[in-house]
Amino acid sequence: MRLVHLGNVVVDLVLTVDALPVRGGDTIATSSTTSPGGGFNVMAAASRLGLPTLYAGPLGTGPFADKARAALLAAGIQCSLPPRPDQDTGFVVTLVDPSGERTFVTTRGAEATLTPQDLPAPEPDDLIYLSGYSLLHDSNRAALIPWLASIPPEIPVFFDPGPLVADIPSTALEPVLRRATWLSCNATEATTLTGRTDPTAAAETLANRPQPAAVTPVGGVVVRDGANGCVLGVRGGGVVEVAGFGVEAVDLNGAGDAHAGAFLAGIAEGKEPVEAARWANAAAALAVTRRGPATGPTRSELEAFLRAY
Repeated sequence: MRLVHLGNVVVDLVLTVDALPVRGGDTIATSSTTSPGGGFNVMAAASRLGLPTLYAGPLGTGPFADKARAALLAAGIQCSLPPRPDQDTGFVVTLVDPSGERTFVTTRGAEATLTPQDLPAPEPDDLIYLSGYSLLHDSNRAALIPWLASIPPEIPVFFDPGPLVADIPSTALEPVLRRATWLSCNATEATTLTGRTDPTAAAETLANRPQPAAVTPVGGVVVRDGANGCVLGVRGGGVVEVAGFGVEAVDLNGAGDAHAGAFLAGIAEGKEPVEAARWANAAAALAVTRRGPATGPTRSELEAFLRAY
């Protein structure tokens, strides 16, 4: 299969701090890095595990766009669109505290300018990735919702609603939830979507959400639960907890992206959902032991880690 990613590639400005500053305050970062992030993290994680990947979103023209484009090229990820000439790619200021938790402030750039003319015609073996971040941008939302309704029902769609799911207009969120084959979200996002605070209960609700009968691939939901692993709900097949792996985390930035990329790679090569979820848990565990947003493992690293367990 081929992963067609319609999320947003941005550049992360990552600052490690001893503590978040108080409102109106200041603090000195102990380290800083600049690297591509956002949708790049998912694509890099999937590509490192052997899944051919196409980025179908816009990139700009400028220093941030150049950095993102170079990273995509180095990761073997193709881009379907020419650079936007009138603006740069957006960036995210990421503050990482001693616990590894991260706090974001995001700007908009070329990635928020998707149009209907930009969208590809899906091929039979495509696996479509959608991000909740895209649904926050007026132009992207207006392009994606009609396009999503037009793609063949047998093409699987993977949707990660993201931390700002509560800000997505219901007119966009509801049709995407109905069409999505797989959902991937953390426990907090699952609670926002369902009102249920228990990850297992939320996964059960999301796995059995209403869907058109024509949507043929078997899917469900993956609710990520940090070090505990994840809860997997398969439509019509019940809910199972898939245990995580005990590691010493140094940076949680990009853990969910590594998890999503590994799960996609597993599903694309025909793994059963439980095994794909275990793969994803292991990839996320390895990712949090490394600093940086795009720290998903290679296949050899992931397989060696799993053999150790």
